[in-house]
Amino acid sequence: MARLTIYKDSKNVTPVCNRFIDEYMEGANDIQLKVYLYLLRMLGASRATSVSDLADKFNHTEREIIRALKYWEKHKLLTLDYDESGIPVGIHFRDLDAEETTARRADTSRSLAIYMENDTASVTPAVETIAPMASVTEPVPSRTPAAELITPVTEAPEPIVPVFSKPSYSTEQLRAFKQREETAQLLFIAESYIGRPLTPAEMKSVLFFTDVLHFSVDLIDYLIAYCVERGKKDFKYMERVAVNWAENKVSTPAQAKRFANKYDKKVYTIMNALGKNSMPTLKEAEYITRWTGEYGFDMDVIMEACERTVLATDRHRLEYAERILSSWHNENVHHKADIHKIDELYHRRKASAKQSSDSNKFNQFSQNSYDFNALEKELLSN
Repeated sequence: MARLTIYKDSKNVTPVCNRFIDEYMEGANDIQLKVYLYLLRMLGASRATSVSDLADKFNHTEREIIRALKYWEKHKLLTLDYDESGIPVGIHFRDLDAEETTARRADTSRSLAIYMENDTASVTPAVETIAPMASVTEPVPSRTPAAELITPVTEAPEPIVPVFSKPSYSTEQLRAFKQREETAQLLFIAESYIGRPLTPAEMKSVLFFTDVLHFSVDLIDYLIAYCVERGKKDFKYMERVAVNWAENKVSTPAQAKRFANKYDKKVYTIMNALGKNSMPTLKEAEYITRWTGEYGFDMDVIMEACERTVLATDRHRLEYAERILSSWHNENVHHKADIHKIDELYHRRKASAKQSSDSNKFNQFSQNSYDFNALEKELLSN
């Protein structure tokens, strides 16, 4: 197959470090690459962006965007600043170009030192490979909320240990946990939801919630209930949810409820059905929680309301859907079949009202009084 000739016709480009292409691009997926390259574009143009802007642009959920950002943070290509709710508000890029230059200079200097030392001993100079130096990034005092270039330093950081990693609890630690005063209550709560006694491994998970994550009894109660309601009785799954809450500074059941509403699968399904790809605001989450909780509607009923909303309006869709679902709630709708009954009743009432209106117009017309003798004389005189 013929080789490709590549021409450079435009100077309006976003530079990407060769080291990124050589070392990091292959292991990244589609959305991770999109996010990183787009942030470079915003950085080069000195333009601000946000998680919701990225989600809208690439037609992904905000959760997926945040996951992509954390992927690059995990690979140390950037670091993130978070607000109180755990949403990224600042991005510090790692300067791969500067690091590569520094590493090359260090390599040259080190090789020269080796050559001189060996030359004194009349030995052929050896070749030594110098590993690229890691870097620690420090934020610049003035920065945009979206992304910024930071100056790397060449000191190697300490190994990063996950803040909320689960220890390997020993038998003695588990025995001491079971002797605590509040443990009986925690185990009773867990066993009530699971429907059986806990295994030692599951007890260690509960110990992890209290010992490392510092969850209260009420929060652990809500955590297990939250997972079980979603059909997840696996404590490994509960651990992942718990760590996610801890990373986002969730410390009370009320905070957990608000956080769960942001990322609940049903919430995103409903938001997408209404043509929205962004994370719901608190007000929007309140609407959806009302539909699934207070009104108790199944998803097929809510999807029907969303479909009618999208066909009817392009604006204020949450409010419009709320009016539909509120009226159905007042009409005691429980299943989708009930909607068809209400529709038929509505159409019958509408047809009856129209017929009555037409009849009134006819009666009004026929009841007008005219002096036909006077009309006849007027016609004959013309």
